[in-house]
Amino acid sequence: MALFLKAIAQPDNIGYYLEMAYSLDFRRKVLSVRKKEGLTIAEVAARFDIGVASVTRWVKNIHRKPQGFRQRKIDLEVLRQDIRDYPDAYQYERAKRLGVAQNAIFLALQKLDITYKKNSEASQNN
Repeated sequence: MALFLKAIAQPDNIGYYLEMAYSLDFRRKVLSVRKKEGLTIAEVAARFDIGVASVTRWVKNIHRKPQGFRQRKIDLEVLRQDIRDYPDAYQYERAKRLGVAQNAIFLALQKLDITYKKNSEASQNN
């Protein structure tokens, strides 16, 4: 762990540990320099200190790949009805039925103050 932190602290290594999307202008500049100077993908990647895979991806398609997102807002009444219909369902099953991520179900259940933890009454009845 100490070696990793030491490597991050080195000013010349900082870029290797940060993940950021490159701007469209920068991507265009890289490809323009490659075309004008007739550089290979590896040469232009080394020149701009970026990954070969990134340049290869930009050659194929300069625009970023759109990320797919599931619905974030859940109709709480629909969730309540799903809980009534399927009281023993897992969160991932509810998420699949409602077309959202499991984490969205988790957060909505927190908002509704619904928990699946057993209380002391339930454990005494067993």
